[in-house]
Amino acid sequence: MNPCVRYSRDPVSAWVIEYAMDSDWLVDFLALVDCGGFSRAAEQRAVSQPSFSRRIRSLEEWVGATLVDRSTHTMRLTPAGERFKVVAEETLRRLHLGREEVRALSRASVETLRFAATHVLSLTFFPAWLGRLEANAPTNATVELTADNMVACERIMVEGRAQFLLCHHHEAAATRLGSDFRSVRLGADMLLPVMSPKLAETADIASAPHLCFTAESGMGRILAADRVVKGLAPLPQPVFTSHLASVLTAMARDGRGVAWTALSLVADDLAAGTLVRAAPPEQDVPMEIRLWRPKARQAPVAEALWARIVKAG
Repeated sequence: MNPCVRYSRDPVSAWVIEYAMDSDWLVDFLALVDCGGFSRAAEQRAVSQPSFSRRIRSLEEWVGATLVDRSTHTMRLTPAGERFKVVAEETLRRLHLGREEVRALSRASVETLRFAATHVLSLTFFPAWLGRLEANAPTNATVELTADNMVACERIMVEGRAQFLLCHHHEAAATRLGSDFRSVRLGADMLLPVMSPKLAETADIASAPHLCFTAESGMGRILAADRVVKGLAPLPQPVFTSHLASVLTAMARDGRGVAWTALSLVADDLAAGTLVRAAPPEQDVPMEIRLWRPKARQAPVAEALWARIVKAG
């Protein structure tokens, strides 16, 4: 029998078929939302596009409503799909949080602290911050860090696969972490444009090629939001894009163009002269470094760490 179908008898002994929902369908649906198309979502989920499409159809049949508007070339959710997206996110988050609670009960001496962090902060901030935090009160927990782009990190948090998210934050930039989450400020950083000294001899920020963030980047989101608030035009058409600030920085260092990047990532380059500012400091974009967590109670080891972080202020 089909494992996704439950067979039962009604009072008059006729077979009644009730489709059981597969939680993977929820992950598929949210991948479709994130990727904005069936082809990219199928690739992300490592399945063929026809198989992925059938799984979305199965979810729609289980829900009893059309979730995806297929009448346009651009993937859009129907009103039912928009509402169900919230349900899917909450369901996966609760499943993972529930699993964490059960794991917490079953662990006697071994505990795990699960962090998600954007790539830059996983390199420039997290190691030293964790070291300072543990200097006076070492934890016996295993620390697990997943570094990824901002969109992926938000998904990890929404699905409950991490207890904490370390990322850059700007009040003007939207985040997927809504009222079910809270955060604390840990520090500050700056977003600024840089270029190689050689390129600066022949071009300025207006005429030089631009190396830009992709939509998955948190700093790209912050930069775009800041420019809207300031009434500035969008950046010019880029010659190269990446969600990794480290890659854009390396390209700028190689003289390929102007890149906006984090001060924490290029402070040594600026001091050594391997990179120079492409605009005056007045054009820098200030960013906060924040640690996010769900409002719901987490495993005791995570709650104990959060209390120490808040106390340290």
